[in-house]
Amino acid sequence: MAVVTVFSGSYCGGDEIVQQVAERLNLNRLDEKLFTEVLRRYGVSAEKLISTMAGRIPLMNKITREREKNIAYLKVVLAELVTQDNQLLHDFAGLLIPRTVTYVMRVCVIANFNYRVSRLMSVENKSEKEAQKIIRKDDMELGAWTKFLYEKSPYDESLFDIIIPMQDTSVAEAVDIICENAGKDAVMTTPESQKAAEDFKLATAVNLSLVEAGLDEEVTAIDGLITIKINKYVLRLEQYRKKLKQIASSVNGVREIRTRIGPKFTPPPIIPSEKLSMPSKILLVDDEKEFVHTLSERLEARNLGSSIVYDGEQALESVKQDEPEVMVLDLKMPGIDGLEVLKRVKREHPNIEVIILTGHGSEREQALAEELGAFAYLHKPVDIDVLTDTMKEAYKKINEMKEELKRKQQDDEEQ
Repeated sequence: MAVVTVFSGSYCGGDEIVQQVAERLNLNRLDEKLFTEVLRRYGVSAEKLISTMAGRIPLMNKITREREKNIAYLKVVLAELVTQDNQLLHDFAGLLIPRTVTYVMRVCVIANFNYRVSRLMSVENKSEKEAQKIIRKDDMELGAWTKFLYEKSPYDESLFDIIIPMQDTSVAEAVDIICENAGKDAVMTTPESQKAAEDFKLATAVNLSLVEAGLDEEVTAIDGLITIKINKYVLRLEQYRKKLKQIASSVNGVREIRTRIGPKFTPPPIIPSEKLSMPSKILLVDDEKEFVHTLSERLEARNLGSSIVYDGEQALESVKQDEPEVMVLDLKMPGIDGLEVLKRVKREHPNIEVIILTGHGSEREQALAEELGAFAYLHKPVDIDVLTDTMKEAYKKINEMKEELKRKQQDDEEQ
């Protein structure tokens, strides 16, 4: 019987489906076992592991490497657990298993946004706005995880063997689909797939040894041959290669080690382009506290520090005290709404570029925001790359204005 992993969007019936599949197929649940074993071996709590998979980066991560270590711990334990048949994992961690382990059947349970909002409202007696907040936050966390692992959105078809759309499928039908496919030859254990699982196990052990030494490179294994892909630029490449090989060779089962340059191994420019193309002062304004904190963390992961306020009054006060260069502004807020904040900011601080980010906007409000001087008008949920690209364009405009002002001042001095 296959190992089944289920990656589920929130409020799609995932828990109920998983429970019924486990009972019908008599599968062992790995969810708690995975977290318990990581805690026992490495002292990392389930809460910290879940936080890691939700994309939250610890404050001192560049020093502690906590995130990388947590992922390495998960991989090591998971690789050992999935070497046995008849297992079921309902967790983000299932995406850590490589596609080469073919007896693992990867299932995605998802539904469209409106279905999930309606389901949440009925189950938890939430308002529509509250439900939308929760779903957006959940999807942002899922997206942070799949983006980190594969540079893909959370429900990308290439990540799964089966995708079940719950707005068109009952729980009973979803269970039938999973159980039927779990018995097919394509996901049966074979000597080749067992060997791939053992290779995965060895690769995770090597990866952990590197991470604990402060290094984090992509590791694969085939019959004891370890390949380490170097994706981060280093000045002394040959010395770095020797160090990687020295660490990897200490792991039992390693027969040979090769290193190769990955596609991201590029020397940095003399002046990092990010320093030139991104704003140094960003203000996020949104009354959805969980959403805006998650957004701030996503930006922080891209070396974009930001300040946060939760309403229009706080925003205007923050602008007075510490004039930001770029503001990301929600429209619907208690007290002074976003359009009024935009109006006052552009009147009193015209050089601040304001990006509207809203989940409740209309064409009329968009037209009014653009008339008032908004740099861009974006809708929630927003792709973080779209937002950062928009910030780059805003800062490019700011730089051009600064250069123009400097030239005028020089011309005045010469005259």
